[in-house]
Amino acid sequence: MVRLARSLAAACLAAFMSVLLISASISATSAAQAASVFRVAYAGSMGLVMDRFIGPAFARANDVEYQGIGQGAYGLARQLEGRLLRADVFVSITPGPIDILKRAGMIGPAVPVASTQMVVAYSSKSKFVPDFEPAAHGKKNWYEVLQTAGLRFGRTDPATDPQGQNIIFTMLLAQNFYKQPGLADRILGGYQNPQQIFTEPSLLSRLEAGQIDASSGYLSAARSHHLPFITLPDEINLSSPEMEAQWYKNVQFSITLPSGKTATLNTQPLVFYATVLNDSKQPALAEKFVQFLQSPEGNKLLDDNGYSPPRGEPIQ
Repeated sequence: MVRLARSLAAACLAAFMSVLLISASISATSAAQAASVFRVAYAGSMGLVMDRFIGPAFARANDVEYQGIGQGAYGLARQLEGRLLRADVFVSITPGPIDILKRAGMIGPAVPVASTQMVVAYSSKSKFVPDFEPAAHGKKNWYEVLQTAGLRFGRTDPATDPQGQNIIFTMLLAQNFYKQPGLADRILGGYQNPQQIFTEPSLLSRLEAGQIDASSGYLSAARSHHLPFITLPDEINLSSPEMEAQWYKNVQFSITLPSGKTATLNTQPLVFYATVLNDSKQPALAEKFVQFLQSPEGNKLLDDNGYSPPRGEPIQ
């Protein structure tokens, strides 16, 4: 009996040790898999090029799992600043969101990787296509079309997203350029009109589905999604650095931020910047990703998806 008891105890111990070894192996595998996930937080308008092209290409070349996080760039910057979100790389449009993380001491240099310009995108399913098409060919005033009764216009939140700010700048510049006082209010219905504001990832989806007739947009995103759009003069599309000091800077506006504070905003160049987060779990890989965005392969992927070459100098 004693011998039998000893045998049973030995068997139980062996089984217990086997379970421990299996558990340890699973935990080690899970940890290794978690460590290999590479996270890029990017301006929401870049969703298609990041998640379908750049992210997968980088993941294949480096044997990692890519995870993209696309939202309004200001909102992302504040989440990163508050440690509510972790990422290895941040890709922003305009210097503003970069400045938030720079002041928080969370990043090093941010390098320009692409640029774009403001356009008015419209839905091919809209009943207003007969008006949009001549406007797209310069045969009708686009700003008059956008004031048509019943037309649904969409844009993003200026408190969390640069694009939401840039369409307001575009409308204010259009007031001056076309000598149309009050144009911005007539089209937008106020800077923070909730009836027009959607999250950036959903804006173009709603446009494609015909839930809205037209929206603010970047040329890069409109091209990526194969959406019809109306190009705008350089004087109002925020694409020309040469016009920044003498023309673009003549407009500004104030909004209420999520914190409740009031901010007065000024125009910024429509340049995409990439930077490595100081608390990246994979800093070497993060640096490699930024370099990939600047490489001939990265440049081609961006160009193929409607992005213009980078402009300006790094933000130090």
